[in-house]
Amino acid sequence: MNKPNWIAISVLTGVAMMLSACERGEQVTKESVRPVRAIKVGEAGPLADRWFPGQARAHNEANLSFRVSGPLIVLPGDIVGREYTANEVISRIDPRDYEVQVANIEAQFVRAQASAKRAASEYKREVNIFKEDPGATSQTAVDRRSAQYDQTVADVKSLSASLDAAQDQLEYTYLKAPFDGKVVQQYVQNFEDVRAKQAIVRLLDTSRIEMVVNIPENMISYASYVTNIRVQFDAFKDHPIPAMIKEIGAEASRTTRTYPVTLLMEQPEDFKVLPGMAGRAVADRESVEAGKQHGIVVPISAIFSPDETGTSYVWVFDEQAATVSRREVVTGELTDHGVPVQEGLTPGEWVVTAGVSYLTNGQTVKLLEE
Repeated sequence: MNKPNWIAISVLTGVAMMLSACERGEQVTKESVRPVRAIKVGEAGPLADRWFPGQARAHNEANLSFRVSGPLIVLPGDIVGREYTANEVISRIDPRDYEVQVANIEAQFVRAQASAKRAASEYKREVNIFKEDPGATSQTAVDRRSAQYDQTVADVKSLSASLDAAQDQLEYTYLKAPFDGKVVQQYVQNFEDVRAKQAIVRLLDTSRIEMVVNIPENMISYASYVTNIRVQFDAFKDHPIPAMIKEIGAEASRTTRTYPVTLLMEQPEDFKVLPGMAGRAVADRESVEAGKQHGIVVPISAIFSPDETGTSYVWVFDEQAATVSRREVVTGELTDHGVPVQEGLTPGEWVVTAGVSYLTNGQTVKLLEE
């Protein structure tokens, strides 16, 4: 049997240990490059002339339902496609049970009013007797008449509330259009028994069209200053439609870090935009540039205060060196669009907007442009 070559084994073991040590050394000395998100401040370019996709939807849309239950007695068979004006009756539930309920409570209410009137008269008479001839009655009798009167007054108030509720229930047997619109879907048939809150028809108001576009957080500060917006739908590419901003979302999506912005536009005269049509919106550069006069605005996530002095800082990214440096800034009051920076930044500089607590001065980073 051959003996092991202990010298060869020792050499191989030593080489392996040296390689392992070198690898560990490289891991220790190799500088990790942290990716950061940043925005270029004070420039309108990213928002101007950029197209944002969206989908058309009706200005008003609702699945209409009754607030009470019962059998339908009014629901046209050809209701889909019909147009209704606001407060016009679309459907109705058989009102007989609700009419009987109103009549019964009305009768109880009238009797309660008569009882209250009689109790008031008896209480007044008892008080007068006690004043004129205390021996003819007693304070206990006066208190008893007072309690009876109070009870009848309470009964009147209770029945009054019950009557109002019953009359409301009777009124709820009518299903009325809450706005001008067209019925686009029917969920039940006439003479069916329906439950409260069960969808009966779907009503759309397409006299105006809305579209929601998602704006990145580094551009949202300019959105409120935009005045000229054009929307082009894929079905009518050669017919841009002017639009205006109806609403700017107050919270960004956790996954995409974008804000929903709702656009509103009138229906064109020469063609009709239908809900669901795909399109895209763009803001004219002139209107976006106007936002510059409001100064530099950064997301609140870009501002940090590492000490107790309350001094505000941001991390500024150097494109040439690929590093970040801490810079003191003077900020204004927080607005719906971000934090105004009054001193410390100039237009065109990159400012880190996420993970500011994990950076150090001069650290090498990789820019992830938002």
